[in-house]
Amino acid sequence: MANCLKREQKRSVVKALVEGNSIRSTERMLEIHRDTIMRLLLVVGEACQDLLDQLIQNLNVDAIQCDEIWTFVQKKQRRLTDEEKKRRDDIGDEYVFVAMDADSKLVINHLIGKRDGYTTREFICDLSNRLNDETRPQISSDGFESYVSAIEAEFGNTVDYGQIIKDYASEHPGRGRYSPPRVSTVHKETILGAPAEGDISTSYVERQNLTMRMSMRRFTRLTNGFSKKLRNLKAAVALHFAYYNFCRVHQSLKVTPAMAAKLTDHVWSVDDLLDWQPAQVLSTAA
Repeated sequence: MANCLKREQKRSVVKALVEGNSIRSTERMLEIHRDTIMRLLLVVGEACQDLLDQLIQNLNVDAIQCDEIWTFVQKKQRRLTDEEKKRRDDIGDEYVFVAMDADSKLVINHLIGKRDGYTTREFICDLSNRLNDETRPQISSDGFESYVSAIEAEFGNTVDYGQIIKDYASEHPGRGRYSPPRVSTVHKETILGAPAEGDISTSYVERQNLTMRMSMRRFTRLTNGFSKKLRNLKAAVALHFAYYNFCRVHQSLKVTPAMAAKLTDHVWSVDDLLDWQPAQVLSTAA
C-alpha cells in the first residue's frame, strides 16, 4: 500500500513518473508493485491539484495562451458503443485544456473534459477566477469556436482576445505515415478588444503539449500506456503541472515558472510536493 512506502521510495516513484516512466516500468525499476504506485499517484496527484488551486491565484499577467491537447481514457471515441456514448462521459476521447502565462511560462490552470462548449466555459471561468481584478490580459487561442462565447461571457470588455487560425494542406497521408498535416496558411483574427497582432500566438502553450507527451507516459501515442480511468488521468496531469510549475527549472528562464511569476522564491523539491499533503491523508491512503 502507498502509505507503507518509505519516504525515499515515495520520492523515487514520483521522480520516475514525472520523467515519463510508465507505471509498469517504474515497478520494474524500483521493485514496487504497480498497484502501490498507482495508489501513491492518486494521493500525490490529487494533493497537487489542491496545491495548484490554492497557490495559483490573484495573478497579474499580460499575455495568456490557451490550447487543448487530445488523449483518451480506456478506449478511443470511435470504439465506444452507442450505449457507452449515451451513458459514459468518463471514457473515450478527453482533452486537456491549458492556459499559460506567455512571460513566466506558468501554467495558470488546466481542465480535463470533452472538447465542447460546457468544458470550455468551465475552463475559462476558472482562468478568470485566478486573475487579479485589475489586470487586462491579452488572450490568444486557436480557432476553436467555443472560446469566443466563453471568453466574452467571463471577461466581457476587460480583455483583448485574438485567435491564430491555421489551415492545413489537403494531402494523401500515404501508407504507414504517422505525422501531422502540413500547415498551408496562418492568419490572425481580432475577436475582442484590441489585441496586439504580433502577440497573438499559441507557440508557448503548444510547446507545453510536447512537454506533456514527453513527461507523461500515458500521453505517448501508439502505446498501451494510456489511462484506464479518468481519475488516474486527472491525478497524473495535476502532478505533472505541479512539478512543472514549482520544481522544474525552465531552460530559458533559469528559474521555475512559479519563481518567474513570483509565487515562490525557491525551487521546490519532490519532498515539498509530498509535504503539501496533510499528515492524515498520507497515513490513511489506500
